[in-house]
Amino acid sequence: KMGADDYVVKPFSARELLATNVHWAFAPAVSVPQDIRWGRTFEGFSEDPALVSSLGAAFIRGLSGNGRPMLASPKHFVGDGGTAWGSARRYDWIQTLGRSAAPDRWQLDQGDMHSDEAVLRRIHLSPYEDAIAAGALSIMISYSSWNGLKLHAHRYLLTDVLKGELGFAGFLVSDWLGVSQLDPDFERAVCLAINAGLDMVMVPFEYERFIRAVEVGIAARSIPVSRIDDACRRILRVKAAIGLFDHPFGDEALLSQVGSEAHRAVAREAVSKSQVLLKNDGNVLPLSPSVASVLLAGEAAGDIGLQCGGWTIEWQGSRGAITPGTTLVQAIGENLSNAASLVYQVDGEFDGKGDVAIVVLSERPYCEGEGDTDDLSLSAAEVDLVRRVRKDCKALVLVLYSGRPLIIGDVLDMCDAVVAAWLPGTEAHGIADVLFGVQPFSGRLPYGWPRTMEQVRQPNGEAPLFPISYGLTTRPLRSSAAGSRIQPL
Repeated sequence: KMGADDYVVKPFSARELLATNVHWAFAPAVSVPQDIRWGRTFEGFSEDPALVSSLGAAFIRGLSGNGRPMLASPKHFVGDGGTAWGSARRYDWIQTLGRSAAPDRWQLDQGDMHSDEAVLRRIHLSPYEDAIAAGALSIMISYSSWNGLKLHAHRYLLTDVLKGELGFAGFLVSDWLGVSQLDPDFERAVCLAINAGLDMVMVPFEYERFIRAVEVGIAARSIPVSRIDDACRRILRVKAAIGLFDHPFGDEALLSQVGSEAHRAVAREAVSKSQVLLKNDGNVLPLSPSVASVLLAGEAAGDIGLQCGGWTIEWQGSRGAITPGTTLVQAIGENLSNAASLVYQVDGEFDGKGDVAIVVLSERPYCEGEGDTDDLSLSAAEVDLVRRVRKDCKALVLVLYSGRPLIIGDVLDMCDAVVAAWLPGTEAHGIADVLFGVQPFSGRLPYGWPRTMEQVRQPNGEAPLFPISYGLTTRPLRSSAAGSRIQPL
């Protein structure tokens, strides 16, 4: 958890967008997740609306502050982080949703938030006020509902509150097939959405059908021409504001900067600052680069896809070398002295002992409702891996790749140190930097870390294992990494 001043997006992000001819980012997510079983928890900054507001606004300012402004799109308006378990609907008339049939998936995502208006405003609306103040000119609408009414059809919240009360002058865009969910009759669904205040509709497949539906609605006077004029005016005004009429294309001169060392260095810094040290008995961390032997276990230690999670190259992400980057096994090797040994075994079956062992556990890649789950506990195989490695080392460090807090009570006492590494992306050097004292641990939890799944399912006021904003700190030991010697079995 970093402060807003730290989080402002560097111009590098905008440059890479512009280099690839992209002027519009569907970000930031200013959701305020209240149930970590939600598969989009990692898209939200925090369960705390004040932190979400601060970081969301900083993201928008940073993305726009690069000479040629990029269009941000805070999402998903509004209350997507407050839905009730089991409230998500199925849509038999939509054949292209791509949902799995697993019983505990799609239970929160796109569900229904049950609350009075005071709760909706206090927790979920405030980040949009700060987003608008920061210059947001497009806002994406949520698939979810509020007290049974779909947001894509919610005229009160879209037109009266967002455009009227909050004075939002930009345009509102639907989510993927979001309008189609409103009614089996597509023409009726289109009329409902446009009259509610949608200005641009994301129609991924049947754009001609959508155009005909709008024309039919206008002819039947179901859609006022004034509503169409307002939508077009808002869209054209935003296009003019970001310079699309003068500069409709990107800048190929910036292509050499995409994935450059300078940009990766910024990503590495973000990784190191986001690591949260949950436990550090005996000040095991930071590790000395002169440690004689390090044992490393866990599939995730050598898997870029598990580091990155969902929304990486593919919708749901994937295991393996899905994109270029540095794994943790590589990064650790580069931090050890030439005299040290690093032995990496995925299954934790080592022939000898080590001074220090690091076990890396990971959630599977997921996003959206495919990540909804009613069990965030470590698997029996993961617990066995930690137990197996424990007997072969003097000190054991557990590193967790996850999009949310996990239930770790079964292994906590076996570990000398525990690190919440979240989803670090391609730059695992940022994790090694804090493990070996190149950078200090300084991150703090954006969510309370629960003790049990019962505490997640039925919050009862019991103190969590680690409260929100918790995080141990360390001091850096050195300023640069040493050489390496990797000795796989």
